Amino acid sequence: MDFATAEQIGAMIEEIVAAAAPSAKGRAMYGGRVFEMEAGNPKTLFAGFFVYDGHASLEFSHGARFEDPAGHLEGKGKHRRHVKLRTAEDVEAKDVAGFMAQAVRLATEPA
Repeated sequence: MDFATAEQIGAMIEEIVAAAAPSAKGRAMYGGRVFEMEAGNPKTLFAGFFVYDGHASLEFSHGARFEDPAGHLEGKGKHRRHVKLRTAEDVEAKDVAGFMAQAVRLATEPA
């Protein structure tokens, strides 16, 4: 993935996180950027954005519990799921804002 596309997608994700969870904090971790409800508390991590050669991956800590009628989420783990983004248009086409809203809701539910 070229730098300009990665930057554009990253900026779009930052805007979506800010809209869904204004108090959430982002920080560099695991070679990408992760988002937490409480800064520095990995137990509150709800999403992460990582760039690879051919795509960007937006990963969700509780993605296995998401509703995904269009089948955009990938992964088979016990908890996590991710969506692959190859273009800026994928951010809207793959309902990143909807997934982020679900991520924030699950991250703020009482345990």
